[in-house]
Amino acid sequence: MGTEPNMENKLNMGNKLNTAKKLNIAADNHIWGIESAFSALPGFDVDLRLLENKHINPASLNHADILLTRSSTSVNAALLATTPVRFAATATIGDDHYDKAWLDAHGIGWANAAGSSTGSVLEYMLSVLFDLHARGMIDLPQTSIGIIGVGRIGSALATLCEKMGMTVLRNDPPRARQEGDEGFHSLNALLAQADILSLHTPLIHHGEDDSTVHLLAQSQMDVFQGKGIINAARGSCLDNAALCNWLDEGAGQDGRDARFAVLDCWENEPTPLNSLLKHSGIAIATPHIAGHSVEGKAANTQYIYNALCRFLNIQATWNMADHLPELPAPVSLSIEAPVQTSSQKTDIWQTLHAASKLLYPIHNDDKAMRSWADLSKSELAKSFTGYRRNYPARRAWHHAAIQLNDADADRLQQTLQMAQAIGLKIV
Repeated sequence: MGTEPNMENKLNMGNKLNTAKKLNIAADNHIWGIESAFSALPGFDVDLRLLENKHINPASLNHADILLTRSSTSVNAALLATTPVRFAATATIGDDHYDKAWLDAHGIGWANAAGSSTGSVLEYMLSVLFDLHARGMIDLPQTSIGIIGVGRIGSALATLCEKMGMTVLRNDPPRARQEGDEGFHSLNALLAQADILSLHTPLIHHGEDDSTVHLLAQSQMDVFQGKGIINAARGSCLDNAALCNWLDEGAGQDGRDARFAVLDCWENEPTPLNSLLKHSGIAIATPHIAGHSVEGKAANTQYIYNALCRFLNIQATWNMADHLPELPAPVSLSIEAPVQTSSQKTDIWQTLHAASKLLYPIHNDDKAMRSWADLSKSELAKSFTGYRRNYPARRAWHHAAIQLNDADADRLQQTLQMAQAIGLKIV
């Protein structure tokens, strides 16, 4: 679950195209920076054709050598069997919409952008944890977290949580088999010991080794002793109907014992289960945007650009850094002097929460998604997709400084130390 396929051995068809100067590229129109990155490639006369996802079909690809997609396009025999496409890449971390076995069998090179938006997802997760703490739903750092899927994102999240003092339980059967059991826990152990669960697995379909479809289903939730579930992985890793039932069963609980869920990924996107979207137990609802910082989307493009250059055996010349928007000016945050009673004293987590909201106001995304709850299915799909395509600019934390003023010198020092440990740029 925790590892992504190695792309190097997939990019072996370049010589077949390198002799032909004309190169026809068909690409999803909503890939970040698509024109600047792919309009010109060394040694090739590029014809770049930009398409809406709904127009990517066999007929539109009848002259295409290269196909560049996002997650909304299924790349398989039905799409490519009658086309001349020799390489396809998705500007997304996940690649479950690619039939990789069929592509391999037919000598079609492929690539994904695994690892490109890791930083963005981590910032999303930290925003979630700070927000849950500020609302009294968890208590940092005493809350224990079970991380299911310890690949790039899961591993980095585990490290950040440990830096914050949280108890971390790692679950990743493929890694445990390869590396040994030390440091890993069974899923049953997480269900019994963790306060919250956080999913960070790829979607591996039924019939494949280590399938992650409904990895958390009714039977797992029935024995889960904790109170919170977070899914920033793939929608179908979590049985959404079972989640609704689990939240219903905990509806009578109050305060810190109340069950909750945070969902960025949903089954049946872009039309998630309406009863789940409306459920009072959904603490935060966002439309699959955890990795959507400007830098994350730019890195998606950089990854598939580099992959295509390797495929074609040419020098990569495009650099996303040359095309990023101007950096925002530092923002200021002032914390009032603490009162004397310790029970009322603002802790560093509240300060970090206030800082993170300046950089990423996650509740804007939550508010937007909840506003769609009464829409028809077609309107919901349009709103979900449109929001992702026209997502407000959100900058990576290491590019956006915060000037912090705190009257409590000790708290300020502790905040600065923790901010540095987790990658929050406070000056």
